[in-house]
Amino acid sequence: MKTSFYDLPLLTAPGQVFTPRPATERLVDRALERIDGVPVRVADIGTGSGAVAIALAVNRPEVEVWATDTSAAAVELARRNAELHGVADRVHVLQGDLLEPLTEPVDLVVANLPYLAEQDRDPRYDDEPPEAVYAPGDGLDPYRRLLNACRDGKLETGGALLIQFHREALVANCWELEELRERLEASA
Repeated sequence: MKTSFYDLPLLTAPGQVFTPRPATERLVDRALERIDGVPVRVADIGTGSGAVAIALAVNRPEVEVWATDTSAAAVELARRNAELHGVADRVHVLQGDLLEPLTEPVDLVVANLPYLAEQDRDPRYDDEPPEAVYAPGDGLDPYRRLLNACRDGKLETGGALLIQFHREALVANCWELEELRERLEASA
């Protein structure tokens, strides 16, 4: 199957890999605003189909992206989509947890991770893989762990983190990670 994301046709795998939604295009918009024509190393965490990573690479040829996902099906699909758009040489898709597969720090981290609590089932996502939508407890653990990884040296000094949270793109530079954590905690 196929879908369109950021005016790009993408292969999808319904039920196996989360299908990109139009709301996530705001995350791409915000990331593109932060990339100002200089070479930038980006990490797309929870890449799924590779939609965000590929949109960034297609729209900014100076960008190199490391896209990670824990799902083998997502990694395979993201690689196929990167090949489809001719950016596989700059979109490196790796299987692993959050920033763990990266060997060097990046300048920008973008993420659309599961953040809904398991008890808050939403019928709009019934056809999506549950692990791509829901997280244990209050749902914020994936973002808490990502914030810790950014603080622990995976995000360059002066770098930024962009996350999707309830259809919003939230941004924090490397000095504002705790403020972002507080904002997330207050919403839980």
